[in-house]
Amino acid sequence: MNTMRIIDIEKALIKRYRNVLWRPFIRAITEFDLIQENDKIAVCISGGKDSLLLAKLFQELHRHGQYKFELEFIAMNPGYSEENLQALKENAEKLDIPLIIRDSNIFEAAEKMNRDYPCYLCARMRRGFLYQFAKDLGCNKIALAHHFNDVIETTLLNVLYGGTFSTMLPKLKATNFEGMELIRPMVYIKEANIIRWIKFTKLNAMACGCRVTQENLPSKRREMKELIANLKQIHDNVDISIFRSAQNVNMNTILGWQKDGKKESFLDYYEESQNIDDE
Repeated sequence: MNTMRIIDIEKALIKRYRNVLWRPFIRAITEFDLIQENDKIAVCISGGKDSLLLAKLFQELHRHGQYKFELEFIAMNPGYSEENLQALKENAEKLDIPLIIRDSNIFEAAEKMNRDYPCYLCARMRRGFLYQFAKDLGCNKIALAHHFNDVIETTLLNVLYGGTFSTMLPKLKATNFEGMELIRPMVYIKEANIIRWIKFTKLNAMACGCRVTQENLPSKRREMKELIANLKQIHDNVDISIFRSAQNVNMNTILGWQKDGKKESFLDYYEESQNIDDE
């Protein structure tokens, strides 16, 4: 397999994939105010297609953008096989990403605590590890590679299995790491376009690397992917509608909500509300 030149990969982000990768990336940063002057951002890399793209987008922004900020590229080894760990290192080298790797035993710990469905616990433990890793390097933000499809899948997961309407926000303040913030600059980038880019680069990006992926165990997120794919056969823009639903919540037409741990009911405001026809 031929290897793409790094200069061609970088140029393609700005030109060939400008409308589907670069512009959505810049749009999210601008619209959600994700970067401030003199930020030091830890770009978190798992070795998968999404985080490899995120790293290159940040590198290009750092070189050519209007923002003055610093970057660190970090990865944790939660218990990857030797093959996957080597693939992570090789891909980072091919993409000219100066990667810092720290070892952990999170895969093993998550499986011991919940062998059948370790994904949620694993994600939380990895997040905490990355916050601490970034803080040790003097960073004030971590950047994760969640994309458009992750957002809508999370929204449906919460509605269908959690009984709550909540979504994946473009930025969050860390609760257990003072002064740290999480940002998601790829929320407007669709997974299909990431796949197109990774094929163009001729890189062999790794999957999650955990037992759920390797053994094809049940995954609620996989169910959501299949559900959305089926719905798109009926309504092609259903994915966009799901995404926009979190931007267009009508507080006059919901039964209740929660803010900062406090629950509210529409009845608390019913007498002072205006009459609104729900037909």
